[in-house]
Amino acid sequence: MYIIGIAGGTGSGKTTVVRKIMEALPPREVALIPQDSYYNDTTHLTMEERRRINFDHPDAFDWPLLIRQVEQLRQGITIEQPTYSYLVSNRQAETIHVEPCQFIIIEGIMALWNKKLRDMMDLKIYVDASPDERLIRVIQRDTMERGRTAQMVVDRYLKVLKPMHDEFIEPTKQYADLIMPGGGNNIKAITLIRNYILHQVQLTSQHQSK
Repeated sequence: MYIIGIAGGTGSGKTTVVRKIMEALPPREVALIPQDSYYNDTTHLTMEERRRINFDHPDAFDWPLLIRQVEQLRQGITIEQPTYSYLVSNRQAETIHVEPCQFIIIEGIMALWNKKLRDMMDLKIYVDASPDERLIRVIQRDTMERGRTAQMVVDRYLKVLKPMHDEFIEPTKQYADLIMPGGGNNIKAITLIRNYILHQVQLTSQHQSK
């Protein structure tokens, strides 16, 4: 099993990078573990209390569950991955059945923040983009998919996203094996990553067959 961690700020282009890497890998041999699925269960909170949660802080994530499920996949154990709704700021009743496979991609703004999770990864990637690019993408996404107005997004960016990015996300660059500028538009970097991953897996297979 080969585990890849992909981190980067909100709106940096991580989702596009993940999709293009997955498209380049053997079908049915890659599984995605989105960190957003592992926000804490907030069933016990009111909707108003949920809205006050800082979802860009490390404390917003259920790290024990995420780490445990990645470890289970490494051990060949199937997991039931939680799902999350941004509209109600809570987990949903449905889960996603994920079976162990050759490639596991862990993607999220703080995918490289937790040392125990980092230590499970064979390759760590940080997707980089300028603050202006990230803000534009966040406005486009949140107004179309999460029911927010442009002003709401800008206010949240200034009060929460930017300070949390500077404090918790940007510093995780130091743990990356590869810093990838340009997000999903960096075709050369995506090609290099794909070739590197397949080469490493080939070397491992050759070593195990000896």
